[in-house]
Amino acid sequence: MPLYEYRCNECQHEFEKMLRFSEANTLPACPQCNSAQTRKKLSAVASIGAGDSGSGGYAGGSCSPRGGFS
Repeated sequence: MPLYEYRCNECQHEFEKMLRFSEANTLPACPQCNSAQTRKKLSAVASIGAGDSGSGGYAGGSCSPRGGFS
């Protein structure tokens, strides 16, 4: 299940909630003040890589220097 980030318009509390894809368009109540006035935040995309290799975040160690596979 994906993790979504929300912000309450009433108390400004930010929280996360795991929802099924089928529930992605529903807005959960704020866990701090129970307000229904919440909005989904725009989340940053996480990438997995080994350090700053200068290859756009891809640490593909299986390619040879000539571009072929080893």
